[in-house]
Amino acid sequence: MRAAYYTEQGAAADVLRIGEQPTPQPGPGEVRVRLVTSGVNPSDWKVRKGGFGRALSAPLIIPHSDGAGCIDAVGSGVPPDRVGERVWLWNAQWKRPFGTAAQWIALPSDQAVRLPDAVDFDAGACLGIPAFTAMHAVQLAQAAPGSTLLVSGGAGSVGHFAIQIAKARGARVLTTVSGDTKAEHARSAGADATINYRTEDVGARVQALTGGAGVDAVIEMDLANNAAAYPKVLRPRATVAVYGMARAEAALPSLWMMQNAITLKFLFVYELTPAERGAALEAITGMLEGGALRHAVALRLPLDRIAEAHDRVERGDVMGNVVLEIPA
Repeated sequence: MRAAYYTEQGAAADVLRIGEQPTPQPGPGEVRVRLVTSGVNPSDWKVRKGGFGRALSAPLIIPHSDGAGCIDAVGSGVPPDRVGERVWLWNAQWKRPFGTAAQWIALPSDQAVRLPDAVDFDAGACLGIPAFTAMHAVQLAQAAPGSTLLVSGGAGSVGHFAIQIAKARGARVLTTVSGDTKAEHARSAGADATINYRTEDVGARVQALTGGAGVDAVIEMDLANNAAAYPKVLRPRATVAVYGMARAEAALPSLWMMQNAITLKFLFVYELTPAERGAALEAITGMLEGGALRHAVALRLPLDRIAEAHDRVERGDVMGNVVLEIPA
């Protein structure tokens, strides 16, 4: 089969290769998926470069955890009527060497989720990491009618989904962005107000927008860089749902947080419990089937331009998801 792969860590153009690799066969409890699309996430380039000291986990890596396609074979213990089913994938390359940047993948049956007929394969490649992260973060933030949330980075893949999900639950949503175009993108997802963190004082704007009360919760993409603003952003007994950080350690206004009973909740999308995964999956499926989730596919590239795709995601110069088209 045709696949993208690397055998050493480094810059995308230096280490990513396209070539033939063995076509997998499904084992017991597994399905084989003929992939149509593969989603590129920030974690993909970070692992490829060895970020946060992560070593190469196998001699050869086919990257990417997200993707979509059709089941074309099943292993023992899997109902044969799954063959032909349109699916989207999650954790395809988590603790496994072979991900979705290939024509085929074999993986446990429950990691291939039925894709509603009205949802295309491009959108299916956006769900595994961004939508699961957003859904679980909104659940941790307890978004509900009458609550006000601040979504950090509302023009990003996770933020764009989080705004929609929080609004669907009746919350008021503020969000930070880095420019006018990204502000428009975040408002298109339903954000009630945007704050340009490059030109505005985030804490002062939140105070103004909440009448001095602060928000009930923050969905946080970068704890290390944003925590200093929390005394002006959060109301007493607020919650921060953290799914990302720019550095391995963060300085916190810890005395103020203790005095105001602030709750930090960390989430790591790859290691959700079965109950957490099931709750998020049920909610995502419901929104997909109801046509209530808008997908922002920013860029589509063929598989052989995977190095360019990685570089674009790393630079952060696209609004939304980057999707690779897998050759037939």
